[in-house]
Amino acid sequence: MSYMVIFKLLGSLALLMFGMKSMSEALQKMAGPQLRHILGAMTTNRFTGVLTGMFVTAAVQSSTATTVMTVSFVNAGLLTLAQAISVIMGANIGTTLTAWIMSAGMSFDITSAVYPAFLVGIILIYMKKHRYIGDFLFGMSFLLLGLGTLRATGMEMHLGENQAVLDFFSSFDPTSFSTTLMFLLLGGILTFCVQSSAAVMAITMILCSSGALPIYQGIALVMGENIGTTITSNLAALSANTQARRAALSHMFFNFFGVLWMLFVFRPFVDAVCGIVGYDVTMTKESAGVDAFVLNAGKLNFVLATFHTCFNVVNTFILIWFIPQIEKLVCWIIKPKKIDEEEDFRLHFITAGFMKTPELSVLEAQKEIQGFSDRMQRMFAMVRELLMLSASATGKKKGNQEAEFNRLFTRIEKYESISDSLELEIANYLDQVSDAHLSDDTKAKIRAMLREISELESIGDSCFNMARTISRKYQGKEDHFNEAQYNHLHQMMELTNNALTLMNKLMAGRKESFDINRTINTENEINNYRNQLKQQNIVDVNNHEYTYAVGTIYMDLVSECEKLADYVVNVVEARMGQRIREV
Repeated sequence: MSYMVIFKLLGSLALLMFGMKSMSEALQKMAGPQLRHILGAMTTNRFTGVLTGMFVTAAVQSSTATTVMTVSFVNAGLLTLAQAISVIMGANIGTTLTAWIMSAGMSFDITSAVYPAFLVGIILIYMKKHRYIGDFLFGMSFLLLGLGTLRATGMEMHLGENQAVLDFFSSFDPTSFSTTLMFLLLGGILTFCVQSSAAVMAITMILCSSGALPIYQGIALVMGENIGTTITSNLAALSANTQARRAALSHMFFNFFGVLWMLFVFRPFVDAVCGIVGYDVTMTKESAGVDAFVLNAGKLNFVLATFHTCFNVVNTFILIWFIPQIEKLVCWIIKPKKIDEEEDFRLHFITAGFMKTPELSVLEAQKEIQGFSDRMQRMFAMVRELLMLSASATGKKKGNQEAEFNRLFTRIEKYESISDSLELEIANYLDQVSDAHLSDDTKAKIRAMLREISELESIGDSCFNMARTISRKYQGKEDHFNEAQYNHLHQMMELTNNALTLMNKLMAGRKESFDINRTINTENEINNYRNQLKQQNIVDVNNHEYTYAVGTIYMDLVSECEKLADYVVNVVEARMGQRIREV
């Protein structure tokens, strides 16, 4: 029988964690894009930042999701680190709503109410239009069912009457500072191991409401949970970029500082919270009777939720005035690595630790693709520079000039190799994200992104093909291009670069504000100029202006520019979600 009780306890905890995850993901699907826009628009100062973080976290029931959005905005330059810290402070307050939901679920028998919710949820899921609401109802129902089962299992275990359990907890001196530290550490370790502060909070509520665990030790466990969650996020951020690690460290500092000052005012603060809720700390079973004691113990779930909220609100009120100082501290501790940005091809935004929120991971991938796109224009600029170097080599090649030419060609070759790697890494990441349950809009975005990276890699191939053609011409015995050919090539490359600039403008901004006609006009201009140069080339070869071999190499470069511009149009089409040309 005891084994069955343990399995029921563990199973209901698993149900609780699954319900929290499902509910959070459903809320993100329903409101993810809108919440991102709100987060970017409402963080004008530290106070609105806190409010925004609080409401967004309460809405999506995930402080991790809010943190991911915040860090991605810092990386994109839409938020400063100081604004991000204020949002994270607000997220700490918003996440306390979970404790209130759990305290209500542990205090009342709500399991009978979840079955109608399951029925409504499955009907909505089969009605495609409202399936995200159905997913949310299912997640909420699983959460409440898990809480109800936990409550029933806790009562079934009779922990308050189990002498062995009572003797174990009574062996700790409730007035001792070392006892508070021990339970604080235990709460942190449990949260870190279970990877869910909600599960540890549920265990704490069962122990406290049954009368087995004194309130002071229970609140010490809650404080430990706050530390445990920040350790998890900091470990996840180890593989991330500098700003992500600074944001995670500021979160840890916020919670550590809160626990530190709380230890100095621990008992008076807890007594004040108990007074707010109406819980009598001094009541014992012997002095008040069993019924009064059980009624009093039933308030402990609300004491824990109230403490969690009061602690985070007071801590935020203290630290909100010192956000600039916190920013300076985390910047001083975590210094950026000295990397040549020109040669830094690592993924900046995609990090394995943030895969918990697949809907928001798409935003990270979009930022990565934006960087990929920018690098391809940088690569094309090197090709233009390579052409200029070859043009200056009239007749004989000087040693320094040849070394510079070879160095630049090697860099272009490296960029082409890295573009292949970037395509594979981003595609693998998007493949991982697509394994999760996603909204139709997000699935469409992932399909568009896969096309974008394929076309961007083709742009890299075109740049390398041009570089090889220029190198073959430079190293070979053929005559140089005449002045008119160089002028035509520069003009063609200027048009191609304009197309790349428009593409990067689209990738960095919002597609609603992008004028697609400018890309269409540039594409038509490039095609017309290519056809004009093709006709002119035939005439010039017939007139012996240059040899047929030189004309072939010349037209190879012109055609490759036109092909590159086609890939640019393909990227724009994928991003806009519409065709912008007939052929």
